[in-house]
Amino acid sequence: MVPAWLWLLCLFIPQAFPRAQPAELYVEVPENYGGNFPLYLTKLPLPREEAGGQIVLSGDSGMAAAGPFAVDQESGFLLVTMALDREEQAEYQLQVTLETEDGRVLWGPQPVLVHVKDENDQVPYFSQAIYKVQMSRGTRPGTPFFFLEASDGDEPGTANADLRFHILNQAPVQPSPDMFQLEPLLGSLALSPKGSTSLDQALEGPYQLLVQVKDMGDQASGHQATATIDVTIVENTWVPLDPIRLAENLQVLYPHHIAQVHWSGGDVHYHLESQPPGPFEVDAEGKLYVTRELDREAQAEYLLRVRAQNTRGEDYAEPLELHVAVMDENDNAPVCPLRGPPISIPELSPSGTMVAKLSVEDADAPGSPNSHIVYQLLSPEPEEGTERRAFKLDSTSGSVTLGAAPLQAGQNILLQVLAIDLGGTEGGLSSTCEIAVVITDINDHAPEFTTSQIAPISIPEDTEPGTVVTTLMATDADLEPAFRLMDFAIEEGDVEGNFGLDWEPDSGHVQLRLLKNLSYEAAPSHKLVVVVRSVAELVGPGPGSGATATVTVLVERVLPPPKLDQENYEVSVPVSAPAGSLLLTIQPTDPMSSPLRFSLVNDSEGWLYIEEVSGEVHTARPLQGAQPGDMYTVLVVAQDADEPTLSTSATLMIHFLKAPSAPAPTLAPLAPVPTRHLCTPRQDHGVVVSGLREDPDLAGGHGPYSFTLGPNPTVQRDWRLRALNGSHAYLTLGLHWVEPREHVVPVVVSHDTQMWQIQVRVIVCRCNVEGQCMRKVGRMKGMPTKLSAVGILVGTLIAIGIFLILIFTHLTLARKKDLDQPVDSVPLKAAV
Repeated sequence: MVPAWLWLLCLFIPQAFPRAQPAELYVEVPENYGGNFPLYLTKLPLPREEAGGQIVLSGDSGMAAAGPFAVDQESGFLLVTMALDREEQAEYQLQVTLETEDGRVLWGPQPVLVHVKDENDQVPYFSQAIYKVQMSRGTRPGTPFFFLEASDGDEPGTANADLRFHILNQAPVQPSPDMFQLEPLLGSLALSPKGSTSLDQALEGPYQLLVQVKDMGDQASGHQATATIDVTIVENTWVPLDPIRLAENLQVLYPHHIAQVHWSGGDVHYHLESQPPGPFEVDAEGKLYVTRELDREAQAEYLLRVRAQNTRGEDYAEPLELHVAVMDENDNAPVCPLRGPPISIPELSPSGTMVAKLSVEDADAPGSPNSHIVYQLLSPEPEEGTERRAFKLDSTSGSVTLGAAPLQAGQNILLQVLAIDLGGTEGGLSSTCEIAVVITDINDHAPEFTTSQIAPISIPEDTEPGTVVTTLMATDADLEPAFRLMDFAIEEGDVEGNFGLDWEPDSGHVQLRLLKNLSYEAAPSHKLVVVVRSVAELVGPGPGSGATATVTVLVERVLPPPKLDQENYEVSVPVSAPAGSLLLTIQPTDPMSSPLRFSLVNDSEGWLYIEEVSGEVHTARPLQGAQPGDMYTVLVVAQDADEPTLSTSATLMIHFLKAPSAPAPTLAPLAPVPTRHLCTPRQDHGVVVSGLREDPDLAGGHGPYSFTLGPNPTVQRDWRLRALNGSHAYLTLGLHWVEPREHVVPVVVSHDTQMWQIQVRVIVCRCNVEGQCMRKVGRMKGMPTKLSAVGILVGTLIAIGIFLILIFTHLTLARKKDLDQPVDSVPLKAAV
């Protein structure tokens, strides 16, 4: 069962959407129909499902009047009730609807277009019965000079209105019966090629042409009409024009009439062309005008072409040319060229050197006085007398040359030149031109030193190479940086190459440096001659005396300062050491050197004194106030006895030890420590020294042991001792190289209040590649000696010699025995 909502939707959709508009119905009715009426035209497309309605026919826009049309209610045919005339009305717009009695529309409206089909019931006709036409001699053949006008009332675009034009007759027929041609479709009348040839022999009187117009195109049937054309031949007035000369900037009322052309034929339209385009125009009478002022500098000449054309824009004849020349007047001042970069002129250039040539332009006519320019120099103003001018100017050519007055390098000069047209006469126009000139430098100055003699300079003979001895300065009067570049050289006095020069390329300062060590004994003084030259090629005179400078160098003798055997000294001393105790001896490195004088500095406590000659350091008084573990530092100064100014110094560091409990007048060594070996040069090896004592009566007490080297300066120089722990120390070489031999190194051991000395025996030997001592290898047991080995070798060689002698003797005797036997006794060798 169909749901109720679906029925409602089906009923609603037709009401909601309007019905589609029926397409327009097209019907044709023949014009002037001669049959019976009414004439059934077409059956209307009425809907079959609609019944009970009435067919209503109306005019366009719902008008009730339908004209000569009706509808058959029973059959539904559209009818026409009378003959129709297309020329009165060509189309009818109708509407057909199906309505109820109360006026409700059931179907429609249906638009109907009724077209009245044309028939050839109209006769064509000319606009005039007789046409009066003029034709000028010189008209181009084929160019229409007249157009016929004809009409036809039938429907345009159909054969009924398709008109054709023809010439039926020409009178007179001389000199040719076909003087003219008529274009059938357009009705344009033109001179035929044959008529153009025969026109010169034509009669003076007019020609009468009988022309026809016919409809239905090229078909034989159709309506026609005729007319007469009277053609008058007139003289040709289309003649060339003389050139016209117009002044530029002409002050007249514009447009200004300049010439006139005339075409003597019929209907004519004038057209003007200008090459290049200019301010010219032509009116309908052929008068030529200029519409504004002309400028000769913008355009000096114009070529005008005037055309005589028919209504279709076709030329009757060749166009006429008119040449217009614009006359010049002096309305343009000379124009100077733009000022360019300065013109470079080398200094000292001779008189007459070309500086510049002005190229001034004048837009007025070339070769006329208006463009005739002369020149006049305005600045710089010449000095008194022409011979002192720096510049000369040719008033005709505009060439600027150098005068006799000298110019200096670096001068910037602005030349001002007045250019006047009209040859400089009154009324001429002028302009001021500028020429920038710069006087460039040339390398005409040689560089020179500011000081030619350098006072003697003293330098020690041990001065390091690279030290600056002195600085010289040179100047160059040239301005160009490239010309001020200098080159320096030592010309004399340095045969050994002890000195050198160092300078920057663009600097006038040159440094004299020491390159090698000097020797007072070899040469106590040096006299150097330094020269300066210009890098660039010099122009003019060569270098003068200022190009050389003399430097005297004095060598000061230097004596070496004394040297001590150590740079720093260290010594340990008990705080209970009495006054006068020897601590160490300061000695020079070279015992053969000059004697030294020793002194102490910074001995603030006054505990020490040093022997001035021997260098022995003693305690000057008891060490009161010194505490064990403290360190006291003084400075030892050694002066050369012969040269007191030569001295050296070393630091002496004193370590204070705890005083022993019982005075021991001497530190008797215990049993020596077993011999140890160390190799030199120094390796990372040493000897372990123990502070423990074997005597149990003396080994009492607690606390760590302290170790120091004996007070001998040589021992303290050659050896180093450092603590390993509280009971042992480590003894190593103090120098990189120690003489290989057996050494006894005294070591002072302190423990509590006791102090004793250990003699450590160390054999210093040479190191091998493995860092160990190289030792002599003893003879192995059972191995022969060298003498016994030589004896064995000699005996063996003698035995071998005897054995060889016996063999050779035996062979000799056997050979001799064989030679003594007969030949027959010798057996033959068996053949193989």
